[in-house]
Amino acid sequence: MGDSMKMMRKTILGVFLAATAAIGSPAVGQAAALVANIDVATQTMTVRKHGKVIHTWKVSTARSGYITPPGEWRPYRMHRMWHSRKYDMAPMPFAVFYHGGYAVHGTTAESRLGTPASHGCVRLATVNAETFYSLVKELDPGNTRIVVTK
Repeated sequence: MGDSMKMMRKTILGVFLAATAAIGSPAVGQAAALVANIDVATQTMTVRKHGKVIHTWKVSTARSGYITPPGEWRPYRMHRMWHSRKYDMAPMPFAVFYHGGYAVHGTTAESRLGTPASHGCVRLATVNAETFYSLVKELDPGNTRIVVTK
C-alpha cells in the first residue's frame, strides 16, 4: 500500500473516531446547558445556566462517617417526592438522582444547611430544590451536569 493510501486511511479513521467520541459521550467536548457545582469544602452549590451563575445556595453534604463522592455526573432519575428506603423512609422532595442512590434534594433540616449533615446526598432548602428540579426538567437531564468537588 502506498504512503498516500496509508495517510488517507489514518485521516478517515481519525475523523471516524472523533465523530464517534462526540456522539457517544455527551459529557466530553460538549458544554452542558445547566451545571451544578457542589463544593463540599464550602457547603455551597453554584448553579450556572449557559455559563452564567444564576444561583448560589447553602447545602449540606455528608456528615462524619459518610461520604459525598467527588466526581461529575448527569442526572438519571427525578422524583417530585421520594422516600429513602435506606433511611427510614425519610422524605426527599424534588430529588434529582445523579450517582447510585445519591441525589440533590430538599430537606426539612434547613437549619443545618451550610454544615455537613447528610448521609451523603446533597441537601438544599426545599424551595431551592424545587427550583433546581424545575431547571433540570426544563433544560433536560441530558443537558445537565452535577459536579461535586472536595
